Amino acid sequence: MKPASGSAQTSRLKIGFILARSFTLSAFALFVDTLRLASDEADRSGRVFADWQVLGSTRHLITASCGVQVAPTSDLVDPSVFDYIVVVGGLLNSEFPVDDETARYLKRASASKVPLIGVCTGTFILAEAGLMKYHRACVSWLHYQAFRQRFPDLEVRADRIFNLDRTRGSCAGGSSVADMAASIVRRHISERAERNALEVLQIDKARSAMHIQPRRPLAIECNEPRLQAALIMMESNIENTLSISEIASSVGLSRRQLERLFMEKTKSSPALIYKRLRLERAKQLLLETGVPMLDIAIEVGFENASHFSRAFRETFGVQPSKVRSAIPR
Repeated sequence: MKPASGSAQTSRLKIGFILARSFTLSAFALFVDTLRLASDEADRSGRVFADWQVLGSTRHLITASCGVQVAPTSDLVDPSVFDYIVVVGGLLNSEFPVDDETARYLKRASASKVPLIGVCTGTFILAEAGLMKYHRACVSWLHYQAFRQRFPDLEVRADRIFNLDRTRGSCAGGSSVADMAASIVRRHISERAERNALEVLQIDKARSAMHIQPRRPLAIECNEPRLQAALIMMESNIENTLSISEIASSVGLSRRQLERLFMEKTKSSPALIYKRLRLERAKQLLLETGVPMLDIAIEVGFENASHFSRAFRETFGVQPSKVRSAIPR
């Protein structure tokens, strides 16, 4: 990413947006409005410090997942005129979220060293085009398993709200889009521009890339960010289970520190909480699918069906076979 220019801004921050079919309107709106409000004083909407375009291979309207349509404002011009190109994704069930010409354009932008950012599920589009190799992706906890299944060789996390490295960015979506846009505004325009945008958007303070996604597995109410991050790591690694030491290291703690934190906040050990998460997932599969018992056991990290059955009974007081047989057919 390019370095901040401070208060001596001599050229406008220029961003091109690519909107996928069935894109998330709020993600696009939050990003572009952060730019708009940072680009001028108060709420005048002048493009003084920033400029932006909605890029398209055609001038056809692009329909958001909510049904609202947006018109491209520019053709797929030379990507090097932009400081960033932001891909706004949306519904994952869209078979062809962007056309072949747009995918080739993104590859050309990458070859020109233009930083690419995936917003919401836009990261899936970049990964599909082969543009996330050697870069860590950040996605919502809601889409973590889908990303892992589709791109097993790529590094991905679902505990932080966004990630920005030298030439790639990715974002979990939702309100975190404004946080990532604000960090870019601060870097390229000024802290004053960032404050102006956030104040008008009624946002007290931008969250950093280290902020934890607001997700509480097992409905554990706790505002301790390291515990939240550990829980998300556990929930994101049900089949390929991590050691407690690995989880502790990922949140910047030793194993002993993590165990003390769990006992203080949840009155239980991280190992027991992790097992409960895996078994809750197994219970969901038993109730909602016809997947064989052995396959469920393996999917939630148990070596065999008997070990799984014993742990399930100890946790829920009933054999997993009883849970499945009780479902009306």
